[in-house]
Amino acid sequence: MSMGAETTVLFLPTSAVDSHRWVKIDGGAIVARGDGLPEGEMAASVVVVPAEDVTLHWASLPDRSQAQSVAAARVLVAEASASPMADLHLAVGRETTGDANDPDRPIGVVSTAQMQRWLVDLAHAGINPDVMIPAPMLLPRPDEGFLQADLGGDAVVRGAATGFAHDPQLTPLVTGGIVPTIMSRDAIEAAIITAAGAPAIDLRQGIFAKRHRRAIDWPLVRRMGWLLVAILSITLLISLVQIMQYGFAADAIERRADLLARQGLARGESVNDAARQLDARLVRLRGPGRGFSATAAAIYGAIRGVPGTEVRALNFDAKGAALVTIAAQTEGQVYDVIREINAQGYTATTSTFEQSNNRLTGRITVAPK
Repeated sequence: MSMGAETTVLFLPTSAVDSHRWVKIDGGAIVARGDGLPEGEMAASVVVVPAEDVTLHWASLPDRSQAQSVAAARVLVAEASASPMADLHLAVGRETTGDANDPDRPIGVVSTAQMQRWLVDLAHAGINPDVMIPAPMLLPRPDEGFLQADLGGDAVVRGAATGFAHDPQLTPLVTGGIVPTIMSRDAIEAAIITAAGAPAIDLRQGIFAKRHRRAIDWPLVRRMGWLLVAILSITLLISLVQIMQYGFAADAIERRADLLARQGLARGESVNDAARQLDARLVRLRGPGRGFSATAAAIYGAIRGVPGTEVRALNFDAKGAALVTIAAQTEGQVYDVIREINAQGYTATTSTFEQSNNRLTGRITVAPK
């Protein structure tokens, strides 16, 4: 939080009979103050919670991440706290000191229920604080001894590694008999301004961290919209170009196929449907079905594979079927021939075979499957 920005520091009451107090900081100086809740909208708000409700510790903690620091702080606080850790809220801060190697970091411990009550009461008043600071942490860290300040009726004491509410009987016990130095009014106001601009610890961490609503960046949304339109347009253009390429390639293949088909037709023949005319010429050249040559080759191949059989006659009809007359010595040879023909992708059916001169003679009809 910038020290130059307008900031309202709100002090929570220490008891039900006390009232809120506030100061407004602008340009690095206190420009207004008052009792009760401030009126009007607050640009930035710092809430100071009573020292009686927060226990402060100092310890050397890892500096890699906030989560690691809080985890280590829980282990340390668990040894010094009588309350269950599940009921406590921990916040880890950092103080700016002259010693850059100082590893000690402040730890604020407050009950979870108390944090919830504070935030609920503030919400009812229309306040969502940016920062919540324990009252002793408004005071600067002394190099030695202790500092004492009266924050409008809430007296607090601050040492190098201590911070607590002032009590005439308990304070000497905590300080070991050392009398705290009383801060002047000007010193207190300077400390408040410094702490509001750069708080050493903020209780709004973890589950109590302030949730910020992100404003919609409409110029960015418009740029993203135009970018999406450009991407879709380019994608559509690429698809159209590919479709045109495929169309041109298909036309080229069709023209080449038509040219090749024309070369396979008889010279001088008029071309209407090259593919159909080629099929018709192929049928004329080889015959219907699988053609005469292929069918005859299958039949004679089967005959050669069965010794003792021979072809007596072969007729090829317009439907692509062959009517072949064969002679065999036994009925088994006839069925061997049929099996050989069927194995070559044809269907062979027999007619009645007659016995003559010790040989069986009959017809077999061979057709493509």
